[in-house]
Amino acid sequence: MKKIAIVMCTIALAAFSFVSCSKKNAPANAPANASAGKAGKAAEPAMKIAMVTDYGDITDQSFNQTTYQACKEYAEAAKLDFKYYKPSGDSTEARVSSINAAIQDGYNVVVLPGFAFAEAIVKTVDDNDDVHFIGLDVSEFDLISSAEAMGKANWRLPKNAFCAVYAEEIPGFFAGYAAVKEGFTHLGFLGGMAVPAVIRYGFGFVQGCNQAAVEMEITDKVTVEYVYGGQFFGDQAITAAMDGWYQQRKVEVVFACGGGIWTSACEAAAKTNGKVIGVDVDQAALINNYGAGMCVTSAMKGLSATVKATLKAIQDKSFDSVYAGRISNLGLVSDTDLDANFVALPTATWSMKNFTVDQYKQMVKDVYAKNIRISNDTGDMPSHKINVNVYPNIK
Repeated sequence: MKKIAIVMCTIALAAFSFVSCSKKNAPANAPANASAGKAGKAAEPAMKIAMVTDYGDITDQSFNQTTYQACKEYAEAAKLDFKYYKPSGDSTEARVSSINAAIQDGYNVVVLPGFAFAEAIVKTVDDNDDVHFIGLDVSEFDLISSAEAMGKANWRLPKNAFCAVYAEEIPGFFAGYAAVKEGFTHLGFLGGMAVPAVIRYGFGFVQGCNQAAVEMEITDKVTVEYVYGGQFFGDQAITAAMDGWYQQRKVEVVFACGGGIWTSACEAAAKTNGKVIGVDVDQAALINNYGAGMCVTSAMKGLSATVKATLKAIQDKSFDSVYAGRISNLGLVSDTDLDANFVALPTATWSMKNFTVDQYKQMVKDVYAKNIRISNDTGDMPSHKINVNVYPNIK
C-alpha cells in the first residue's frame, strides 16, 4: 500500500509540473486565462482621446475648430476613439466638470485648447496621473498663478501633462511687415481680449509694420489704429467700431485677432472693399467669402502640428522623454523648412504681389538668425517710429 501511495503522489506531482510548464509556455495568441500567471500584468488600456472646448465651439473657425479637427484626423488615422466635450458655461467649474466627465467615460488623453484651462488643469491633473493632459496656449504663468490662488505653493506641472505656448509675436510681426511691404499704410489691429497671446500678436504686428516702414523710409506715412474688442466674437458693436475705421478713418486693412471677432472686421470691410488679415490658421477661404480677395494673409501658429506630434508621442511611448511635465514655447525651428515651424504665414494661398514668397522666406531666415529681433514683452507697447493710435476697449 505504501508503494501505491508513493506512486500516486509521484504521478500527481508530475501532472502539476506539466500543467505549470504548459501555462508558462502558452502561445502568444492563447486566451488570457490560459497564459496569465499569478504575477501577470494587466493589459494597458487603449488610448482614447477627448477634447474639451474652452468657451467657444468646434465651429468657431479658429482655435477650438482647429484643435478639434487635428484630434479627429489623428484619431481616425490611428483608429482610436475620439470624442469632444463642450462645457455648460464659461467657467472653471464647467470646464472641470467636462474634463471629469471625459475621464469617467474612459478617455485617458485630454486635449485642452486655450489659456482659460489653466485653473482647470491645476484642479484635475494631479488626481488623474493615469491620464495625459495636453494644454494649448497655457503658459507657466497661467498655471502657477492659478495654483497659488488655490493655495498650492511650489506647484509644478506633473509628468502626465504637457503645455505649449506660441511665439505669437513672430507671425504678428510677419503679418505687419508683409502688409506694409505690400503697400498698405493705414492699418488696424482689432484684438479680442487683452490676454497675453492676443497682446503678443498685436505688439508683434506693430513691430512688423514699424520695421517695414523704417526700411522703406516711410515711418511718417504709416499709421496703426489699435484696439481690443473685450470679447472673442463679433457683434453689432464691434462691427460698428470697424465701420468707423474703414469708412471714417479710411483704414485699409485690419488684423482681426481673437476667436470669432474677425467676422465683424469682415462685415465692415465688405462695405468699403477693405482688407482683413486672419489669425491662428489660414483663414483665406473664410475671409474671402465676405469679398473676393479680402484676405491679405493670416498670422498662423501650428496648433494642428502640436496636437498631432504630442498624440503620436503618447501612442509610441516617447511622451515621457520629450514632453512630460514641460511647458514649451514654440516658434521658429528652421530657417529653410517653413513647414517645420510652429509660426508662419501661409504660402499655399499667397495673394500678395509686392511682397513675394521669396522675400518672406528671407525674412524668416533673418528672424531665425536674430538679424531681426522681435520683443515678446506684453507690458508696454513696443518702441516705434510709425504712428500708433491706441483706443479704449470697445466693450
